[in-house]
Amino acid sequence: MPHLAIERWAESNDRAPDSPVVLTVEGAHGLIIHAVTKAAAERGARVGARLTDARALDPSLVAIPADPASNAALMQKLARWAGRWSPLVEVDGADSLRLDATGVAHLFGGEERLVADVRRRFESLGLTARIAIAPTAGAAWALARHPSNSLDPLPVHALRLEPNTVRTLERLGLKTIGAVMEVPRLALARRFRGGEGVVDALDRLTGRKDEPLTAAPRKLVPRAALRLEEPATYPEAAAQALERLIPDLVCQLQQRHLGVRRLSLAGFRVDGSVAAASVATSIPSREPKHLQRLLADKVAALDPGFGFDAFALTAEWTEELGAAQNSLVEEASGEHALARLIDRLTVKLSPRAVRKPQARESHLPERASGWVAAVSSPALAREVAREARRRGPSTAYGDSPPHEIVGRIRPQRLLDRPEAINVIYATPEGMPRRFVWRRAVHDIARVEGPERIAPEWWRQPSSARLRDYYRVEDGKGRRYWIYREGVIGDGRGGPPNWYIHGLFG
Repeated sequence: MPHLAIERWAESNDRAPDSPVVLTVEGAHGLIIHAVTKAAAERGARVGARLTDARALDPSLVAIPADPASNAALMQKLARWAGRWSPLVEVDGADSLRLDATGVAHLFGGEERLVADVRRRFESLGLTARIAIAPTAGAAWALARHPSNSLDPLPVHALRLEPNTVRTLERLGLKTIGAVMEVPRLALARRFRGGEGVVDALDRLTGRKDEPLTAAPRKLVPRAALRLEEPATYPEAAAQALERLIPDLVCQLQQRHLGVRRLSLAGFRVDGSVAAASVATSIPSREPKHLQRLLADKVAALDPGFGFDAFALTAEWTEELGAAQNSLVEEASGEHALARLIDRLTVKLSPRAVRKPQARESHLPERASGWVAAVSSPALAREVAREARRRGPSTAYGDSPPHEIVGRIRPQRLLDRPEAINVIYATPEGMPRRFVWRRAVHDIARVEGPERIAPEWWRQPSSARLRDYYRVEDGKGRRYWIYREGVIGDGRGGPPNWYIHGLFG
């Protein structure tokens, strides 16, 4: 994955994709460029160059500190994810994965289809992957970085040698692997002794010397399985299997101090097909009755076809969940009761239909909060984040949730969009006395304010105006949140306009 660092940064950043951005790391003599965007590369920035040299060519380069630790964590996750192609996966350096594909290519229809599937799935993650299959790990490493029909024309540094050794070989005129192979082994062994290992590198490349894969140990996800002696063709089979599998899975979760966030039941038919149902939870849970209730309706709809001969209940997504005492009198926790209600509604209505408020970084009321799915998954979170970046800042979220800023009172409900009102006031800068909203006249009995909120100059145009907010109460005790947009003489339009933005109580 040659662009892993910059693509990971771009996925989590809302900066324009054509920005000339470089990611930097500390070097012996200043900042070194670690990764570049396409726009930065077109302006002369190169990986490994000093930032000062690159800025001499283009001072407009934007330098951002790289995050190698997060990249390494992502590589570990990708290694676990790549287990779909091979049981043996190794993180090879900062941006590479090595898979032992011995005996697995036929499962994907051959090596070409396996490569195509790997490339397609990495593209779905927003990552560029260069892929090569070869009889040895050294050859695959070299061909993935230097595409070619053979090893001979590849540069000598494709042997994964130390930089000093590479420079020595190039000074001797041995600039390609083919040229090094033509040199007698005894001469190479005499010239490059000790840890430089040119002969060893050639042997690893050609298969004379083994290069075993050392995959990191993987923790298997909690899973309970059930095999049937005879195929079950009746509709209740899946529900009965779920009832038998839940206690086994919950026992595994308790032993590992985990709670389920996503649970799935797979029914394996005799014809080789699979029927599956899954649910997600808002908080980690290992309550047997709750988990069974969530899945019961979905598994009841699974079609047995010619019959199920096996079932598997898998905790696909888990989180840490230690033992805890809810209360001294054994009453159900309000948080857990709410979570169970959210889970049931989500199963009935779909994850996108059940939402919860979430604070956002903005001092403008309509941007300070929004809605997210109450029960989410990593894939859904990534999709929502990409959609938010695609749409950009929004000025109305629709039925905006209540929110508070420390030291400032906010209404329990914001309108979808601020609505224009007609206001009568003593002077242009005075307190409002009466306003008309939705054809009703409201005489103001009490007023508090103003609270001035400035526009977000980095998001809004220069013509955006200041807002002065007032909390008002009419003669019938109804309280509203209104604001005056603009002040006289601000040079950003005509006379100020008045709007109602929220309601109290």
